[in-house]
Amino acid sequence: MDATPAPLSRLQTLPSWLLGRAATLGHRLVGERLAEEGMRMPHHAVMCGIAELGPIAQAELSRTVRIDPKDMVTVLNELQAKKLISRTRDPRDARKNALALTPDGRALLHRLEALGDRANDDLLAPLTPAERKQLTALLARLITTERIRHRS
Repeated sequence: MDATPAPLSRLQTLPSWLLGRAATLGHRLVGERLAEEGMRMPHHAVMCGIAELGPIAQAELSRTVRIDPKDMVTVLNELQAKKLISRTRDPRDARKNALALTPDGRALLHRLEALGDRANDDLLAPLTPAERKQLTALLARLITTERIRHRS
């Protein structure tokens, strides 16, 4: 009998591989939910950033949500065309635009947050509440540690 392991058996035990697969599943679930409102994940990220930090300059938002500036222009144009955000002159620097959510944008963001919560509940359904909390804390620690390492 051949004792050679299946070709992916080792791969499928690597934390990096498992995290990648879980991330893919999470992105798919969230993306499907956001699509119910005609939105994509970059729209949601930008709207969350504006809601939390706005009014905010476009370049600062791009850095904060980690969307390439060229892609950010497209996302902002789409959101503005739907009247979900406004661009006004930044009172601190007239060369910049300050981005803010419109009332319709705030209402949509509230619905998107609920959809995102449902997608995350679907993703974590196999876990107990305590396991969900532990997984979230461990993932946050991995990300925080990487940020600290990256700055050094």
